[in-house]
Amino acid sequence: MSELKLNSVIAGKKELEEICNKLISKNKNIKKTVSICCGTGCIANNSLEIVNKLQQLLKSRKIDNAEIKILKSGCPGYCEQGPLVKIMPDDILYTKVTPEDAEEIINETIINNKTVERLLFKENGDKTIQKENDIPFYKKQNRILLGLQSKIDYTSLEDYISINGYQAAAKAFSMKPDNIIGEIVDSGLRGRGGAGFPTGRKWEQVKKQDNTPKYIVCNADEGDPGAFMDRAVLEGNPHLIIEGLIIGGYAMGAEKGYVYVRDEYPLAVKNLKKATDAARKVGLLGKNILGSGFNFDIVLYRGAGAFVCGESSALIKSIMGMAGEPKQKIPRNSVKGLWNKPTNINNVETWANVPNIINYGSSWFAEYGNKSSKGTKIFALVGKINNTGLVEVPMGITLREVINDIGGGIPEGKKFKAVQTGGPSGGCLPDEKLDLPIDFDSLDEAGAIMGSGGMIVMDENTCMVDVAKYFTDFNLNESCGKCTSCREGLSRLSEILERIIGGKGKEDDLLLMEELSEYIISTSLCGLGQTAPNPVLSTLRYFKDEYEAHIKEKRCPAKVCKSLISFRINPDKCIGCGKCAKSCPTNAISGEKKHTHVIDPYKCVKCGRCLLECPGKIQAVEKVDTFAEAK
Repeated sequence: MSELKLNSVIAGKKELEEICNKLISKNKNIKKTVSICCGTGCIANNSLEIVNKLQQLLKSRKIDNAEIKILKSGCPGYCEQGPLVKIMPDDILYTKVTPEDAEEIINETIINNKTVERLLFKENGDKTIQKENDIPFYKKQNRILLGLQSKIDYTSLEDYISINGYQAAAKAFSMKPDNIIGEIVDSGLRGRGGAGFPTGRKWEQVKKQDNTPKYIVCNADEGDPGAFMDRAVLEGNPHLIIEGLIIGGYAMGAEKGYVYVRDEYPLAVKNLKKATDAARKVGLLGKNILGSGFNFDIVLYRGAGAFVCGESSALIKSIMGMAGEPKQKIPRNSVKGLWNKPTNINNVETWANVPNIINYGSSWFAEYGNKSSKGTKIFALVGKINNTGLVEVPMGITLREVINDIGGGIPEGKKFKAVQTGGPSGGCLPDEKLDLPIDFDSLDEAGAIMGSGGMIVMDENTCMVDVAKYFTDFNLNESCGKCTSCREGLSRLSEILERIIGGKGKEDDLLLMEELSEYIISTSLCGLGQTAPNPVLSTLRYFKDEYEAHIKEKRCPAKVCKSLISFRINPDKCIGCGKCAKSCPTNAISGEKKHTHVIDPYKCVKCGRCLLECPGKIQAVEKVDTFAEAK
């Protein structure tokens, strides 16, 4: 594509616009574009094989690839239905596609312009829906970021430029830095990494510093269990992050940026490396970008996976080659950050919003959301929910709308019990809070946090004491150990919770956990310790009856805690099929064929295999309360 000058430096805004127009004109000759999700999840489900098969079939049928475009896209969100294949401009979305479906897609849809009905999304298992935005999962979303994923090949600079990529950077170069920061301030953009600090205010603090050089950092150290928002954006649209960093660097007077990404994200690392190399080749990174006189470049720094390095001061120490431990917040990173120089840190999603704000204006961005929280937010919707995946919704939407309307409710007709927002440091909210608007302030008041965007849904079979123990242990294991209050306090919390789920809890433990949690919050140095007790405090606040059942009645209402449950076989239901005995790893089940079987409680390790293997219509294997059985 040398005729479009993508093998040489793009001299300025005018030339960038000319290239964009030529690419748009060229794309008009494309009759159909087949976009295949090649995010990490779909790759694990053979989406790259679908791409290869489609390309081979086009070649074997001698179909001109200038008329039919096959592109590898980032995650469009609906992971539950992946791999996803979207046909444009017909707006056909095929779900759960396999490599074996490729030939039918080529023969029917590409050649004969017919829809393959069996690959369409089926609402309630019956009615088929062709268009993406008509599917309930997408209806209430505003995908200003994720909506770009299906439109571009994530390895292609040309594709990004064809959707007005780097136009925001070119526009920014014609503005005064203070005016750029003013747009970010007026937009109401708050940091999407968790704390929700106003982004423009952070930029102002770095801009006014005289000490140079200055640095900006993209925090891509996303470590929350079940969270993959930043990973998906980095994989699917790396040039968007680069452009956001260029604008931020120009506005704050920084000529060097870092992207701190965890090494467990190999595809994100690979795609970001390709994108920075491609941008550097045409002068979008390096010296005199777009003839503006501004010099800026990016360093890709791979973190080793320490959760605490998501905290800004620990991240800075890690980049500088030191142990990832937090420091006191005074002076702020905006004054003394990397190498004691002014430094700004925002996460991936925050940087991704910057080009749109510059292109379309602060008032456009502020139209989304509510009074305190502007714009959209991407959440990883996971757990006991029918529609798992990434959702991008306007701030202020309710938890009920996300869980029931977008998420499709709880599988198997079970009851909703709780949702945890904000990852391992977040809070667990009950059904009475489902009408709570999702914004920074409302979640904080309810005892949860926005976090980076993890949203874990739990059903009636979840033990909230066990959940508190799981996340407390996670935070304990990820603590750097620098603070005694965090290191020892979390260890004591874990011990108390272990005692409770083991049937040895005392009533005084509840007050002790509250007091200990408040102490950890008030005396810990960084955000990890200051929020780590949230799972305990929120479950005590909303699910205290479960703690009391464990302590007073020696009973786990959800029948999860092994010390408080036993497995037995109901003699009135058992048909003697022997499936339970064959699956038992400790030979704890005995009985003759076609006769009632029994479980030896001394051999049983309570793994639950027998419960899974027992025929569903019979369900002779039952969980029972150990204490109740003893009585």
